[in-house]
Amino acid sequence: MNLRLILLLGTLALFGAYSVWLLMDVGYIAIWKAGFANPSSLQILMDLVIACLIISSWMIGDAKARGVSVWPWIIAVLTTGTLAILVYLVVRELAKKPKLQTV
Repeated sequence: MNLRLILLLGTLALFGAYSVWLLMDVGYIAIWKAGFANPSSLQILMDLVIACLIISSWMIGDAKARGVSVWPWIIAVLTTGTLAILVYLVVRELAKKPKLQTV
């Protein structure tokens, strides 16, 4: 297991646990409502949407190059945001073929 995969899994575990807790505490709609509560939170929401769009455009090219269907991932990003991106990166890392080491 390489350092990149360890960091991705750690981030996914922590952010995923927090996201699940938040969803159970306030619900999906309340999270979106909070993004529109004031100009500051709207700026953060817009920043997140822009980042997800940029990363999704990279995911489309990456998935095509790897021969993977990208549409389930795009739908996941539209509904879960960066959680889907983290899962995509973990799956991508796990799918890498290990490099043969020469002695």
